[in-house]
Amino acid sequence: MSPADVRAAVAAAAATLLGALALSPVFTTRAWVPPVVTVVVAVLAGGLALRAAVTRLAGDRAPWVLAVAVPLGQLVLVVCVLAAVFVPETALGGLLPTPTTIAQLGDVFGAGAAEIREQATPALPLTGLLALTTLFVGLVAVVVDALAVAGRQAAVAGAALLPLVCVPVATVTGGIGLVALVGPAAGFAVLLWADQRRELAGPAGGSGAAVRIGVVALAAGAVLGAAVPTLPEGSFATGLGGGTGSATGTSLDPAAELRGQLTLPEPVPLLRVASSVDDPGYLRAVALDEYDPAAGWSLSNLDGETSVADDGALAPLPGGPPTRQVSAEVQVLEHDDRFLPVPTSPLSVRVDGEAAAWRFDEATGTVFGRGVTSAGLAYGVTAVEPRPSDEVLARAAPLSPDDPVQQRFGTLPELDPAIAELTAGLTAGTATPYERVLRIQGYLSDRANGFVYSLSTAPGTSGDDLVDFLRLKRGYCEQYAGAMAVLVRQAGLPARVALGYTPGDVQDDRSRLITSDDAHAWVEVYFQGVGWVPFDPTPLAVDRQVDLPWSPRATAQERVDDGPAVPAPTAAPQPTAPRTDRLPEAVPQAAPTAAAETDRGPLLVTAGALALVALVGAAPAGVRALQRRHRLAGGGAAGTWAELRASAADLGVYLQPSWTPRRVAEALVRTLDRGPGGRTAELAAAAVRRLARAEEAASYGRPGGEPPAAELRGALRAARRGLLVARPRSVRLRALLWPASLVAGARAWAGRWRRDESGRRPGRTAAGEPVGGGYWS
Repeated sequence: MSPADVRAAVAAAAATLLGALALSPVFTTRAWVPPVVTVVVAVLAGGLALRAAVTRLAGDRAPWVLAVAVPLGQLVLVVCVLAAVFVPETALGGLLPTPTTIAQLGDVFGAGAAEIREQATPALPLTGLLALTTLFVGLVAVVVDALAVAGRQAAVAGAALLPLVCVPVATVTGGIGLVALVGPAAGFAVLLWADQRRELAGPAGGSGAAVRIGVVALAAGAVLGAAVPTLPEGSFATGLGGGTGSATGTSLDPAAELRGQLTLPEPVPLLRVASSVDDPGYLRAVALDEYDPAAGWSLSNLDGETSVADDGALAPLPGGPPTRQVSAEVQVLEHDDRFLPVPTSPLSVRVDGEAAAWRFDEATGTVFGRGVTSAGLAYGVTAVEPRPSDEVLARAAPLSPDDPVQQRFGTLPELDPAIAELTAGLTAGTATPYERVLRIQGYLSDRANGFVYSLSTAPGTSGDDLVDFLRLKRGYCEQYAGAMAVLVRQAGLPARVALGYTPGDVQDDRSRLITSDDAHAWVEVYFQGVGWVPFDPTPLAVDRQVDLPWSPRATAQERVDDGPAVPAPTAAPQPTAPRTDRLPEAVPQAAPTAAAETDRGPLLVTAGALALVALVGAAPAGVRALQRRHRLAGGGAAGTWAELRASAADLGVYLQPSWTPRRVAEALVRTLDRGPGGRTAELAAAAVRRLARAEEAASYGRPGGEPPAAELRGALRAARRGLLVARPRSVRLRALLWPASLVAGARAWAGRWRRDESGRRPGRTAAGEPVGGGYWS
């Protein structure tokens, strides 16, 4: 194997690693780096070893064998790395995959696909997602290596780095950072350097132009990258063309605004629950832990990888404060969701059927499915509910600022100053965290403060739903719970919004029927030494209230929908509801056409990203075509001759800049003779000689002795046609996608700003005419 092949292989690996830096904003930590580096190094080492062995054994057949054997061998090494990193227990020696290993890798990839649907960016580096990332980068490394070494098209291999860049562009909210932009640009510069060293350096070398082009690529990546569109959703599924889920009335969508459940014309029976206590608490589906003033509350990434089928308590409460053990048997009726409603703080969950597919996320207390839903399930839950006394909560001390719970569930983005002023006024003079929470809940739930529960809400004008709710004081359980959670965090305590169901109606057999009308939102506040404690600021009717002795309520009020509230623009009239607590549409409600446009947004951005990739790939060919038209527009022999030399350079025919037209014609004819021959080659050879004579006459003869422009263009077409036929298909493709004359032209253009001792610009004759092809004339 030649030193040039070794250099190209190392450049391909380095470029892939630099391109992989585009994934930096996609993950919350750098845990993705070690497996990615491992797989790229394995591809590099395997490629070098296989090429050396095949070259020695295959002899004349080496190019054909290399083209097939090396990529296949590298793919095998990628699988070995995946086995060694993610499922080593079933691999021979922890490295060589077995059929069991392949099956387990399939399970890991399946989990990764589910994690893509579940996670938003920046994503947690869970096992399945890391495995898919390692596979993705490994495949990119194989493609870049094949193009750069076997195909000898290192510059074209830069296009294989674009899929790495597309991942953060399509999934990350806002800007993706300087590292993610400069890394792939630097990788592309490395490939350009390798390509120029192999193809364009000639006897004198030529790394200088590659360095200059690399600097331009880095600058372009840093400056132009800011204009690349990004998605507002910041999620894997949406960014890659997935949806956010439909509001069918039978499931809770934590990424939306709880719409659909309580705006159905008729309630839908969801669950039948048999509880061990007569006054069960909430059935909790999911907790929303991230707040944004524009988007409201949303669910962050679920990192639970514990199956509910595993041994051990799922969410035990701290010992000491009073608790109550509750068991429940749940029969699913028309509920269909990937979140499983369970009592607060479940200890164990027994699912009839695919129990291993249900996971528990300890941080948010959520039971969620991997590739399954709750449809048709029967399951049992044993839980321990917190039942703290007022005295216990009053003794709870504040968490330290560096406590993990405080850092995750106590942070807020920049808010309207009015929120801080309101919170300071409500909590003034309080001595304990518990007292602060009661002040905030009392303010929201007491009708004497002007708050009214209503299905109709007046449209706000501030652009901030929380500010509008606190000013207009009309809303649903979503607004009440969301507002209280923000104010509690503003007061310095960890808080989150819980979604689920109130206990429903008692049936003749003492079981409880939970319908879509029972969907509800409440608040959970964390107290040191106690855990997460529910509070409910929404003024529910008495028959719907959950017994929370530590969370005193104001007198319950009936639903208000008597007309004073102004309906949201374009919103349909709210249906008559048998219950008082109906979850809302967005506040203010969005027009159906606007919602449809929002749903199309990810597809449009994805299509735009693909169009950008196509535009970048076609740009060199487009520039080359414009350059050819400009040269031939004058109709003179100089432009035609310059275009012939540029076409030869594109096809890899090296011509010394100092050669005379006659010497250049001899070199081109020899190239034509090495082709398949025939009538096309004969006509091309004659055309080359005719163009050489015309260039000589134009340079050294009397003015006006040039052939007609039409004759010159016809000769150029014949010469180019012959050269194309004489060169291999891969060279012709490279000439189209990455014309070498453009790179050489960039080098000549950079040199135009330096003068030699005679005062002439380098690359020019004494008459000021371009030499070496006149690539940019």
